[in-house]
Amino acid sequence: MWNHSRPDSQYAEWQMPGPAEPPVRAKGKLQWKLLLLLPYLGLLFPVVYARNAPALFGIPFFYWYQLLWVILASAIMGLVYRHLRD
Repeated sequence: MWNHSRPDSQYAEWQMPGPAEPPVRAKGKLQWKLLLLLPYLGLLFPVVYARNAPALFGIPFFYWYQLLWVILASAIMGLVYRHLRD
């Protein structure tokens, strides 16, 4: 059985919470996120870096260029993370 002993006026105070406020976008967040495109763009066209010269310590350009981007991508991701974390 339903308990109807309370008047409905007591429940009038209850309201559903409204939609949450959208987070405030800090100016400049997009610029930091765009930095994440650099590793992608640097390795997008292998035809540009698919060559042997210049060699670095005997390692062909094709290999050390990609390895350089692994290191740069890690540094870029760390930098972007530091600036975008709350």
